[in-house]
Amino acid sequence: MSDSGTGTTTGRAVQEAAEAVVEAGSRWTKAGFVGAAIGVVAAGAAAGVALERATVGRDIRRKARLALDASGPYGSLRGTPGRVAAEDGTELYYEVEDVDPAVTHTAPAPTRRWGGLFRRNGAAAPLTLVFSHGYCLNQDSWHFQRAALRGSVRAVYWDQRSHGRSERGRDQVAGGPATIDQLGRDLKKVIEAAAPDGPLVLIGHSMGGMTIMALAEQFPELIHERVAGFAFVGTSSGKLASVTLGLPAAGARALRALAPGLLRVLGTQVDLVERGRRATADLFAGIVKRYSFGSDDVDPAVARFAERLIESTPIDVVAEFYPAFTEHEKDEALDVLDSLPGLVLAGDKDLLTPSEHSRAIAERLPDTELVVVENAGHLVMLEYPDLVTGHLAALLTEAADAARAPLPEALRELAATDRTAGGSALGA
Repeated sequence: MSDSGTGTTTGRAVQEAAEAVVEAGSRWTKAGFVGAAIGVVAAGAAAGVALERATVGRDIRRKARLALDASGPYGSLRGTPGRVAAEDGTELYYEVEDVDPAVTHTAPAPTRRWGGLFRRNGAAAPLTLVFSHGYCLNQDSWHFQRAALRGSVRAVYWDQRSHGRSERGRDQVAGGPATIDQLGRDLKKVIEAAAPDGPLVLIGHSMGGMTIMALAEQFPELIHERVAGFAFVGTSSGKLASVTLGLPAAGARALRALAPGLLRVLGTQVDLVERGRRATADLFAGIVKRYSFGSDDVDPAVARFAERLIESTPIDVVAEFYPAFTEHEKDEALDVLDSLPGLVLAGDKDLLTPSEHSRAIAERLPDTELVVVENAGHLVMLEYPDLVTGHLAALLTEAADAARAPLPEALRELAATDRTAGGSALGA
């Protein structure tokens, strides 16, 4: 194609993308929303989908999404299901992956002091990993780590209230706010039901990391008695109100001012918003990609998997949880975790919980390992799964040795391998 043709096609693409933003804003404005706020967020993604919208028909794009949905096993791994009631009666859904009895475990002498020596039937008790997912996701966001670890260690994956297979929060249905502290109490209920004894390693992504902080603040005795290690992936201990989301300063200020009220109104028009999502699926995909990944070569099936996770969260749930993040301040809660084996990992291109927030956590917890992954976004565990799993294996080795817990030799070997494959660690 000639330069002239390319310029014409690109021009039409940009115009069509702009019209999509206006169309979406108009649709929401008719329902009483501030379309301009949506435009601010959408503008950053519009250019990324413009050319595709201009050159590929809508029906073909729809068929491509369906093909990607069927192309991989992402989100298909299941464990033994369980449910437990939260303090307000909300049913929280979790799954347990047990250890394969054929896997050989070793338990060398501990490498650091820790008071939690556990015995089960006269033998050292194994670790239980508890994975907490992020905002607008569910337990399937840990798909790659689950696939790598299953059978080797006991693990619990759960869906936070109003997400995944857990029940819609009853307090929220009754008009109450969603809070990070409540999520911390939910996590305690899951631990009591799914992992009532033995040493724990708590692993949280984004909101899941905040949930762990809330647990530590409210139940420090649980941390001191049972937790052998922790991992924070793409999370923050506070000051989220200042995050710009990659927007210019003026746009970030406008979004912060408009978003809470806008989301409240959106939350009352669920059917209309969901129709709007479907009508602007390509634009939505561009937004998800921009705010989920940092590299340009993400597997399309993985990118589509991320879309499915996020689009499964109803807009009223999105609206309920949003205010909790601006109120989240848990710096002092981190002190409860001090001296435990820990991992703090983030992507250097994370626009939602920037890597500076992970660095701040690591400064508060100087004994932790800090890893900032180059060209990685918010969903770093999907973008660079092998790297994240390798660092988790190293954490598990340290935690198991501290708790004198058995661990498969294969995990120890994984922890000893080069963990920069598939991505570069900028800081440690």
